[in-house]
Amino acid sequence: MQVYIACKKKFLKLRRVLNPFIHWVEARGAFAPWLFLVLFLLASFLMIWRLEAMSAGGFEGTVLGTLVMPYCSGMGNLIFAFILGQTNGPGADVMTNSLVNNVTNMTLILGLPAIIWGIKSSSAKKPKGKNGEKNGKAPKGVKKADQLNQLSLLFTLLAVLFFTGAVWALGRKRYLDFNDGLVLVGLFLFWQCFHVFEVLKTNVRTGKSAFGWMFPVDLALLAIGAYLIYVSTDWLVNWISHIRTGFVSVKHLGWLSGWLMVLPNAVLAFYYGWRRKTEVVYTSQVGDAHVSIPLCIGIFTLYHPMAMPVFFHTGMFILLGATLVHMCCVVVYGRLPRPAGIALVVAYGIFLWKGLLG
Repeated sequence: MQVYIACKKKFLKLRRVLNPFIHWVEARGAFAPWLFLVLFLLASFLMIWRLEAMSAGGFEGTVLGTLVMPYCSGMGNLIFAFILGQTNGPGADVMTNSLVNNVTNMTLILGLPAIIWGIKSSSAKKPKGKNGEKNGKAPKGVKKADQLNQLSLLFTLLAVLFFTGAVWALGRKRYLDFNDGLVLVGLFLFWQCFHVFEVLKTNVRTGKSAFGWMFPVDLALLAIGAYLIYVSTDWLVNWISHIRTGFVSVKHLGWLSGWLMVLPNAVLAFYYGWRRKTEVVYTSQVGDAHVSIPLCIGIFTLYHPMAMPVFFHTGMFILLGATLVHMCCVVVYGRLPRPAGIALVVAYGIFLWKGLLG
């Protein structure tokens, strides 16, 4: 509790420092929401940029990387749950935000690149023969790396399936309470601890070294990005909460926030799809799902009970079904075929129809 109070005091001090900037943006009138939206996107891309650079430098294969990466990738969703929990906002909007985030990631954002470029679960390429043609045989080391990548992806998908199933089982009574929140946060922390010990074992085997000179700079940039996301999200939630009519209103706060927070992931997915690094598309979108469900939902229910939205069961079944489709495709084909991508996009259309019009 003392740590929480100290962090809150620091956030309030930082907010006072930024108050002149916030007032300047608010003075732009009708352009203020758009400027805060741009601020949110720029802060998200700043975090993604540094996370990608740190991951390429081996940060993800360290204990600190294992602890930092998930929270940074889902920072917007975490802050949204925190703000609504602090302000006694509607819990159904937090559940809607998490469902929109995960269903969009697992269906639309993975389905469209699969239709356009096709998505592989590994970056391994078949070597070329003397005449420049692929001979279909890969070295043992490449094949082993390919298998390890597929197993890692399957394990991550299995965690999505397990976490989603746990939330669905607990939410069948049409609400989640403090005890359910403890279970969900505990599940996520167990998942984190498991990864930490796996990384520790790997580091002992490989003798992995510490971080480079850019590490403190990267952490500072991540902290700046996180705080700018907090400021922009807080302002946008407060702004929408005062709008009572129309589609962009408090009635659709969960949907609008979910789409906003999935937008940086969508840009990342299409960027790597365009560069034909489709294996990155797969791993980045699947890994992001663990933060919204169960962590964000668990955090809110530690503040207040959470009522389930009307389309809760539909969203859960689509998310569970999409996860099973991904697992089957990875096992059978080692990739996401175009017909499966089409099916996922259609499933997203059903999700929109049931959630917004049902």
